[in-house]
Amino acid sequence: MEESESTIDKVVEEVEKVKKEWDETYRKTQKHIEAIAEYGKSGREKEEKNSLARLNGIAQDGLSLLSSFLFTLDLLAPQLPSPPEVKSARALLQSWKTLTQNLRLNLRNANLQAKANLRKTAQEERELLLGGGEESTARRRNLQTKAGMTSAAESITESLRRTRQLMVQEVERNTSTLMTLDESTGVLKKAESEYKGHRSLFMRTRNLLSVMQRQDVMDRLILGIGFFLFSLAVLYVVSKRIGLLTLQRKITEAIKAGVVGQADLRPQAVAGNVNLHQVRVDHVHNIEAPLEQRIHDEL
Repeated sequence: MEESESTIDKVVEEVEKVKKEWDETYRKTQKHIEAIAEYGKSGREKEEKNSLARLNGIAQDGLSLLSSFLFTLDLLAPQLPSPPEVKSARALLQSWKTLTQNLRLNLRNANLQAKANLRKTAQEERELLLGGGEESTARRRNLQTKAGMTSAAESITESLRRTRQLMVQEVERNTSTLMTLDESTGVLKKAESEYKGHRSLFMRTRNLLSVMQRQDVMDRLILGIGFFLFSLAVLYVVSKRIGLLTLQRKITEAIKAGVVGQADLRPQAVAGNVNLHQVRVDHVHNIEAPLEQRIHDEL
């Protein structure tokens, strides 16, 4: 509720402010239009503080400002708190529009009057120049002095215009240089950030390479130790296998040699010793079997 009342109070204040500014701007614009209508009349100095073009520019600015006030009042009128105030504001808006149109028409008529005044003044000056007497001579001198001053003023104005043009070009060149510097700064910052990113990547890559090198050394060491242990195991197994086979062969030959010798000494008792020979052969087989079993267990 308080916010709504505050908003309404602000709208009323803005409307009053627009009214005051309208009245002040309207009076100033009207005075400028009257000055345009009086411009160039005989008996007045031709070179016044305000030229005709400047007076027209000021009047046009005033009309533009009045149009902006019309737009502002048109926006604020529906926001007034009571219907009578809204109706009054709309009526005031309509009267302002009418006054603005009248000012535009008066400005047009004032310019026509100013042109007529200038033509009339020029005609009177020609008549004075063509005539004789001291007044005509003084008038010619005055015009010559004014012409010289006008020429000097035009020369100064042209010099200032060229200076202004050079300054504008210099400002544009400086602006372009600043834009180029800004772009270069942005590129350098981007390059710096990319360099920092690549630098961190290089550091990580370097660390990974160091880890891989250490891992490679460890793998080579492990493979060497494993191969050495495997070679030792193979040599051990081969040596054991060769030694056992040699021992087995010697024992078998010794047993066979002993059995053959006994058979030659007792050829008569072949039949009687069959059982004894069978027992010995069985004994030899029993001796060989455990020996082969031991060799197998060793392997």
